[in-house]
Amino acid sequence: MTYFLEGELSTSERDPQTAKFRVIPVPLERTVSYGAGTADGPEAILEASVELERLFRNSEPCEHGIVTQDYVDCTGPLPEVMERIATRTEMAVKAGAVPVTLGGEHALSYGAVRGVVRGLGRDVGIVQIDAHADLRKAYQGERHSHASVMQLLAEEDGIRIAQFGVRALCIEEANRRADCGIFYRDAEELVTQNIQAVDLPDDFPQDIYVSFDVDGLDPSILPATGTPVPGGLGYYQALNLVRHALNGRRLVGFDVVELAPNKHSAVSNFTSAQITYAIMEMTE
Repeated sequence: MTYFLEGELSTSERDPQTAKFRVIPVPLERTVSYGAGTADGPEAILEASVELERLFRNSEPCEHGIVTQDYVDCTGPLPEVMERIATRTEMAVKAGAVPVTLGGEHALSYGAVRGVVRGLGRDVGIVQIDAHADLRKAYQGERHSHASVMQLLAEEDGIRIAQFGVRALCIEEANRRADCGIFYRDAEELVTQNIQAVDLPDDFPQDIYVSFDVDGLDPSILPATGTPVPGGLGYYQALNLVRHALNGRRLVGFDVVELAPNKHSAVSNFTSAQITYAIMEMTE
């Protein structure tokens, strides 16, 4: 198993008692509907992270400590898998750390977010970068589908969600956005108008969980994902949207999901690793 930024971290920066970031690999691949390979996503991100530079935007987020935990067991019924994920993120939050969940398919966010909420004991809001709304009631008969994860969190848990970059959704999801009060700015508006910052509603929660589906980026930037939808966000644009959303708020956890590595190119792997490290920098 490879560790995040392996070879770059000092002994103190790898101390699990003091590390600010707990990286949780989740090789979940159970409900993918088009391209496959998300089970290999966490290891690909970890391996690519070895090539990252410590310095990012004039700071070294790794100085605060990064520990990489063992893989979450993704066998068995999906509700049990979600509880294993939730236990990990809850423990991280209770220890004062930021859980960094690496996927794996987007369904894992259900467990990750619920664990963060349990650990904090208060509401969080989700900032979602994604090509899809993920608001279907169920997909192909599975309620814990990657296409239903935000529906579960919004309708069953009452969690506020802000979506950026969506460009593929069905009428059911469009209606559910209205019913659940989902805040959103879709890709066509963001990309064609080169929008780099969007203010969240004033009453949006102060504690933010970022769910970064890499298919939110344009496929010309990150092609190795299950459903590479054209017309996506730029690399800096996506990070700027997340950074602005965190202004005056606190990042309490995040995930990077839906990387399906291509054995012939490491571009998407490296980009996903850089995104992970870039979001770590936003906690400072």
